[in-house]
Amino acid sequence: MAKKRKDGSSKKLCDAIVKGMVEKKASDILVMDLRKVKNAVADFFVICSGGSDKQLDAIAESVDEEVFKAVKENPWHVEGKNNKEWMLLDYFDVVAHIFRKDRREFFALEKLWGDAEMTEIDADKN
Repeated sequence: MAKKRKDGSSKKLCDAIVKGMVEKKASDILVMDLRKVKNAVADFFVICSGGSDKQLDAIAESVDEEVFKAVKENPWHVEGKNNKEWMLLDYFDVVAHIFRKDRREFFALEKLWGDAEMTEIDADKN
């Protein structure tokens, strides 16, 4: 089992995930900073939406590539690649959530972790 980062590199990992999402035109990208949230399971959640199965796959692949380029890591755990509703790439301290637009509201992670500091990413400016 990998250990949590003590050197602040979870922010670098978070930035690489965002870059991967932006590269494939993900929409509604949201960074949730959970570092000050009691009992949080990670330092950051990075959430985005995609419009098709093909786009979800492309976003996940791009995130994988950008993270590996930036920090030489592969996800510890991956879920949802088959059902194409919600894909999760877990890098321990940072978890990427890639939703189909219609499923994101159903899972409502933004509400579940409402204490987090949230930053919306304007993909057009990145």
